[in-house]
Amino acid sequence: MKTIFEAKATNTGGRAGHVKSEDDVLDFDISMPNSNGKPDPKSTNPEELFAAAYATCYAGAVEAVAKSHDVDDLGDFNVTAIVAFNKEEEGFFLEVTLDTYLPTVDKEMGETIIKEAHEMCPYSKATRDNITVHLNLMLDE
Repeated sequence: MKTIFEAKATNTGGRAGHVKSEDDVLDFDISMPNSNGKPDPKSTNPEELFAAAYATCYAGAVEAVAKSHDVDDLGDFNVTAIVAFNKEEEGFFLEVTLDTYLPTVDKEMGETIIKEAHEMCPYSKATRDNITVHLNLMLDE
């Protein structure tokens, strides 16, 4: 194994605290949303950070898989990750939905790309068999 790079961030105060990356690019408050949204609209939470990171990583895998199928133009494609913070009797758990919009490919190729990207993506590998991840191919109507 060869480490390509490492990222480092520190939280102080938990879910009602602050997070800061080593390079100071990330530097903001954390707050736990309630049913009315965030108590502080300028804060974030771990699920929002995870959604941003997962969407970005998965989008990179989508690009790589598309190229392997000779799809060089994905147009204005995008990936939206929806991270649900759920509670059941045994405790809390996460669930993720990855909505992928691929405007330049047909349904069959799109489904191939999103499934193969899920096999390749490091975040998908990290969550496999740990949380439910739903894959959705978004199509123009």
